[in-house]
Amino acid sequence: MANHIVRISEIIERTHNVRTYRVNKPNGFNFTPGQATDLSLRIEGWENEKRPFTFTCLPGDNYLEFTIKTYNDHDGVTHHLGMAKPGDEFEISDAWGAIEYKGEGVFIAGGAGITPFISIFRNLKSRKQIGNNRLIFSNKTDSDIILKDEFEQMLGENFFNIITEQNDTKYFKGRIDKKFLETNITNFQQHFYVCGPDPFNAAILKYLEELGAKADSLVFEK
Repeated sequence: MANHIVRISEIIERTHNVRTYRVNKPNGFNFTPGQATDLSLRIEGWENEKRPFTFTCLPGDNYLEFTIKTYNDHDGVTHHLGMAKPGDEFEISDAWGAIEYKGEGVFIAGGAGITPFISIFRNLKSRKQIGNNRLIFSNKTDSDIILKDEFEQMLGENFFNIITEQNDTKYFKGRIDKKFLETNITNFQQHFYVCGPDPFNAAILKYLEELGAKADSLVFEK
């Protein structure tokens, strides 16, 4: 797998702790919406600290884009990403990953796990193929919802926000558990796309299988 040096051209603030980084696109670079890359910072001491991040642009864009949540509770890669500025460089690998669009269904995301779905939905919109796809997005608070306005515009009533820690939220307060899925989904024979923290993924996939979803209809990063 080849590695590529790219330079930040633009940084866009998305939420209080999420930024979008746009970088130059290497010649001939390709990815499928939903795929990721191994990224490291080109700063001393961090060159070999590679982390997986998902492309959030369209494959046809003339730049590459990553939408990344910053964690400042420890001295890690995203903490340093939060201090990055235009002109700084990353090293990225060729694209990889098992998440890709296989047909209409329900997308279930937890926090920063939304990122593989951003490119997928943007690509569907560009092709006028949003259809009846639904997105269930779990966050701690209203202010954590990444690209809220864009998803509302793309999906309308098929964009469902669930908030876990804010009592005065205007959205559904609770968690995505088996009862929630059983109440809000009528067809478990469709595709399900799942991405979030590992415990979130394990729980959601278990609930879906218990409710009748077939293993080959579950799309997630293995």
